[in-house]
Amino acid sequence: MRQVHERTDTLQARVARLRELNVALVHDWLITLGGADRVLLALHDLFPRAPVYTTLYTPGRLPDSFRLMEVRPSWLQRIPGAAARHRWLVPVMPLALRSFDLRGYDIVISSSHACAKGVRVRDGALHICYCHTPMRYAWDRRGEYLGALPAAARPFAGAALSLLRRWDVRTARGVHYFVANSDFVAGRIRAYYQRAAAVIHPPVDVGFFTPADGGAATDGGAFFLLVSRLVPYKRVDLAIEAFNRLGRPLVIVGDGPEMPRLRSLAGPTIRFAGTVSDAALRGYYRQCRGLIFPGIEDFGLTSLEAQACGRPVIAYAEGGLLESVREGVSGLFFREPTAQALVECVRAFEGRRFDPETIRRHAETFSMQTFQYQMTEFVEDAWRQWAHSRTT
Repeated sequence: MRQVHERTDTLQARVARLRELNVALVHDWLITLGGADRVLLALHDLFPRAPVYTTLYTPGRLPDSFRLMEVRPSWLQRIPGAAARHRWLVPVMPLALRSFDLRGYDIVISSSHACAKGVRVRDGALHICYCHTPMRYAWDRRGEYLGALPAAARPFAGAALSLLRRWDVRTARGVHYFVANSDFVAGRIRAYYQRAAAVIHPPVDVGFFTPADGGAATDGGAFFLLVSRLVPYKRVDLAIEAFNRLGRPLVIVGDGPEMPRLRSLAGPTIRFAGTVSDAALRGYYRQCRGLIFPGIEDFGLTSLEAQACGRPVIAYAEGGLLESVREGVSGLFFREPTAQALVECVRAFEGRRFDPETIRRHAETFSMQTFQYQMTEFVEDAWRQWAHSRTT
């Protein structure tokens, strides 16, 4: 208990010192709530006076907590229908981000999964990038991005993405320090940008995502749960095929362009719940038998939300889930990206018992306080080193 109090006191003192500096936050876009946006909320909690610069902002589609921010969207906001087609605008987002005037800030923290790290900061300012992933559109999901566009637009978009990849590498040199959300992403930063990155895992709200009634979690219900945006790389179709074979109940929470196709694949034991509130999502976590994760994730924050509710996870053994799930303790992994491998893993899962309280304790190691302690320590050390380098 003493160690916890000492850490809290240190955190509060550190936050007080950092809040004396002028800090700006930069985020790719604020359109629908995702894991990167939850990290932005955590960063803003540390720096509540920091304005948030972003390309596009749709407050009506986000929780009320975003209305507490001073959000400054780019000129893209004035384009009718831009938010609905924001992925089409990725090639011009660097221009929008470079238009921001950040000359009044000592520290700029970019929260980047696309272009945000490419902002221009003044000479003498410190730029820290919290990188959720290097830009997917320019690297490993180029084909998916082009496939979603009208055929007539693909040649232009393909050429633009080639330019964007070169821009992505070039602007990485303008970041003074990288922070990755996982070892997996740190490896991609090293491979694409030839830069080192510290690793600070995103936080899970263990105060909100709790076992039922705030007490000991139960062994769960009859259905399995999948929580995801319905886009191709999430591989929801693999889970649907597996659960069609198994004949087990599967509830899918989330929405996206893949919804019509996935509905056409789903058998009678699969139900689509669509987009739900956080409170409803917590209810699904508490009631499910386990969470299914068929894709490769940069980190996988929803897996920790489920674990905070005492529920185990079945995940594909690649990417950030290897860092957030303890095999045999808080879940199981399947090692081939096939429906049959998932079927076999579910059957093995059903033959085991996972202790909900142990799972909950594991999730608590990714708490908001841990994130804030690590992040403020990193920012303060980076600022001290940066300030020293400017005076020597």
